[in-house]
Amino acid sequence: MIIGSSVGIGRAVATTMSARGQSVTELSRKKNGFDVTDPVSVDSGLGGLEGVFDLILVASGILAPPGAGPEKSLEQIDAAAMARVMAVCAIGPALILRHANRLLPARGRCVVAVLTARVGSIGDNRLVGWYAYRSSQAAANQIVHTAAIEIDLKRREVVVVALHPGTVATPFPEAYPGHRKVPAQAAAQSLLSVLDGFAPAQSGGFFDWAGAEVPW
Repeated sequence: MIIGSSVGIGRAVATTMSARGQSVTELSRKKNGFDVTDPVSVDSGLGGLEGVFDLILVASGILAPPGAGPEKSLEQIDAAAMARVMAVCAIGPALILRHANRLLPARGRCVVAVLTARVGSIGDNRLVGWYAYRSSQAAANQIVHTAAIEIDLKRREVVVVALHPGTVATPFPEAYPGHRKVPAQAAAQSLLSVLDGFAPAQSGGFFDWAGAEVPW
């Protein structure tokens, strides 16, 4: 199941998996009105699903609300904008993870992955700005890590990870031409390769598109 499958990395992952002959369930605001910020929408969308999934990938996120950009300084922090970014990037994945146990197979290896970003790393941060987005990514990482601990108490074969996909050529970072961007399809293939290689012992970790561990 790919959540946030209508654009960007989510779409590329869904397309790649479908091309491999794998069955993919896609959820997004654009495709079927699935709103990660609305608990009723999340509960309705996930509660109505039948069967189980060997991969749940949460690929939804925003850098800033429409018409705005990430803050360059403390003076630019806006409460409403920060709340919106947190709602999409951190609270949304938390609402989805509430359903994880029911949607995963009772036995066997399976994976739950949430796309976050290296800029959410506190240990790796040497720059200013981007307060809302950085904070939302750090919060999402904590949610993923804590969920992994809880899920592992009953399901030892489940891998729950936060994943940094790199800077991908999607509308998400298009306003930042200075960054080298990887084509979405190439990023999708890298992420799927990494996901295929994760072992349960790596559950709760934060990794990049190449499988390297990222500092918290």
